[in-house]
Amino acid sequence: MSILDLITLLIFMAAVFTLINITVLRLPSTIGLMAIALMMSVVILALGWIFPAVTGGAEHIVEEFDFKEVLLGVMLNFLLFAGALSVNLKTLLEEKWPVLILATVGTLMSTFIVGYLVYFIFPMIGVEIDLIYCLLFGALISPTDPIAVLALVKEFAISKKLEIKIAGESLFNDGVGVVIFLTILSIAQAQFGGAEAAGHGGHGGGEVGAAFILEIFGQEVILGLLMGAVFGFLGFKLLDFIDNDHVELEVLVTLTLVMVGGRIAELLHVSGPLAMVVMGLFIGNEGRDERLANATGEYVFKFWHLLDEALNAILFILVGLEMIVIANSFSIHSILIGVTGILIVLTARFIGVSVPVTIMRFFRTFEPKTIAILTWGGLRGGISVALALSVSEHEWIEQGVQETILFATYCCVVFSILVQGMTISFLLKD
Repeated sequence: MSILDLITLLIFMAAVFTLINITVLRLPSTIGLMAIALMMSVVILALGWIFPAVTGGAEHIVEEFDFKEVLLGVMLNFLLFAGALSVNLKTLLEEKWPVLILATVGTLMSTFIVGYLVYFIFPMIGVEIDLIYCLLFGALISPTDPIAVLALVKEFAISKKLEIKIAGESLFNDGVGVVIFLTILSIAQAQFGGAEAAGHGGHGGGEVGAAFILEIFGQEVILGLLMGAVFGFLGFKLLDFIDNDHVELEVLVTLTLVMVGGRIAELLHVSGPLAMVVMGLFIGNEGRDERLANATGEYVFKFWHLLDEALNAILFILVGLEMIVIANSFSIHSILIGVTGILIVLTARFIGVSVPVTIMRFFRTFEPKTIAILTWGGLRGGISVALALSVSEHEWIEQGVQETILFATYCCVVFSILVQGMTISFLLKD
């Protein structure tokens, strides 16, 4: 299939699935679309028992989408920029310390808790994985998915301060989580990658020191934030100069910022996700004085809202359809891996939230049930699946390890979207 055929198919499915969700299921869009895609995947797999060509054809189409490249290389920058546009800057600055601590300390804590729990518990169910790969799984599953979380927050009326904690943490811990993942992957590649590590500028099996880790982390995070601030400031000034006289030009300017900024971030090896979030915060109009808020025209927000909804629909349909490919490695033992992984991730999320919040309560007031809502509302999504799929690209990682990480990740994502997403409303009720 050509690129145009694939895009046409995706948009057609997004339209049909959205219509079914609105008229029949009436679930929050993220949950409904993924549920329909999962049901479709199950039907295709069931038909495959009778007509193997059906499953084979479906697998071929899903694999052609190259989920990892579509999300990380194309969609992610647009989705994060669109999400950051709608964040209230004033409220975010008021809650900057809880957001910053949860997005950094909380994500790091969760990464190591997941990693060590998997390392010690998985052997009890017959799965032994090197610690570095356990930490790799911890890094890719610890960040909450801003796309899923922001879509969920829109569905419920909650206090602005709690909403900004949830939204702000998910926006920033996503970028931090990707950086942690890349750092741990670089360490693993340096230790086990051999020729591949050497070919990519790695240490080719040598020891990795603190300086190496700090260099990667600092380059990705600090330069990513700095680049986002520079691009965001220049973009805002340009929009202010245009002053709503040419709405089509304002839209083109924001598109250019995201596309060119994303490409430059990739070339400079800095965090594109963090840059997109900062850019979106600079250009957004929520929580600013009237003159600054009017610098960005209404049509810009309408355009990005439409693009955000469309890409969200496509993303969660793709997540649901990935089951067709992942089902190849399914076994009864896989269920045990999935359930154990879910319990470990929830435990790590609870600790990663409760410890920082409990300490911060000595200095500031938190809303009731903050820990419970942040724990259960910490949805995982397409980013975790994409990072897990990227693990499969490295030949130096054993195939069994790749399959275990991918299946455990997919189970955690499906559980968080369907189960946590559909039951969070009970926590949000007074």
